[in-house]
Amino acid sequence: MRIVFAGTPEFSVPCLEACRASGAQVVAVYTQPDRPAGRGRKLTPSPVKQAALAANIPVEQPETLKAAEVRATLEAYRPDLMVVVAYGLILSRKVLAIPHLGCWNVHASILPRWRGAAPIQRAILAGDTETGVDLMQMEAGLDTGPVLLERRTPITRDDTGGTLHDRLSALGAGVLAEGLRRTLSGAPLEATPQSEASVVYAHKLEKSEARLDFSRPAMALERQVRAFDPWPVAEGDIAGEPVRIWAAHAIDQPHHTAPGSVIAAQRDGIDIACGEDVLRVTALQRAGGKRITAADYLNARPELRSAR
Repeated sequence: MRIVFAGTPEFSVPCLEACRASGAQVVAVYTQPDRPAGRGRKLTPSPVKQAALAANIPVEQPETLKAAEVRATLEAYRPDLMVVVAYGLILSRKVLAIPHLGCWNVHASILPRWRGAAPIQRAILAGDTETGVDLMQMEAGLDTGPVLLERRTPITRDDTGGTLHDRLSALGAGVLAEGLRRTLSGAPLEATPQSEASVVYAHKLEKSEARLDFSRPAMALERQVRAFDPWPVAEGDIAGEPVRIWAAHAIDQPHHTAPGSVIAAQRDGIDIACGEDVLRVTALQRAGGKRITAADYLNARPELRSAR
């Protein structure tokens, strides 16, 4: 089997490795063009490109797949299957029709819930207790195709956007490996259509969403902090100082204090009044500084220890 793999971020790399380990031949990798990154804004290859080059796989980086010459290049690789994992470009019907087995997508949610760009963070924000990965046969619509295989995992109160990302990346590689194993052995995969009545969209994250509104319930803010670790990182004010909030948890504690007020401050956390209950901040970052514990922050602001 000849596979063309299309992916860009770190999330996609384990799936590329699953393709390589399957016994199929990865004949080309498609990934986003190099983008500026880091303090020097130097052009940097994507994690998938770096993995492909290390494995001596040809790399293509078109800005779009709409051009006829780009499609001709893809056709020249004679793919039996195209595997798409967080690639970042829309595949037209003409592109989807090139591989004779079509195109598969590994998507980080239990479809049709959280179609779209940010399924991991949206699941945490919504308070979902479970998520997973779906191996899907691609159609022209946004994550609309039938599901071929699925694996699930619980979402715990310890999960952040980062930890869930890593777990789903590994699960995605596993479900893709199973799909490839079955296909290569001649076992058919059952395609299960999605229920259009249950569709929920995971819209792209915006940096403006990182701002904490302490008039909201503490549990909602806890989920916001967890979902936005490691990006864009929640932001809020502590006794007048704007900080980034890396870790916090809700405490079931009724109060009659104005939202945003510091109720208590001790080594294990800084308690902030919310519209409902209290948010205990345990890790934060001052402007221009690095991530520190609440205890270290209080060493710099000892006046908060007398908060009531």
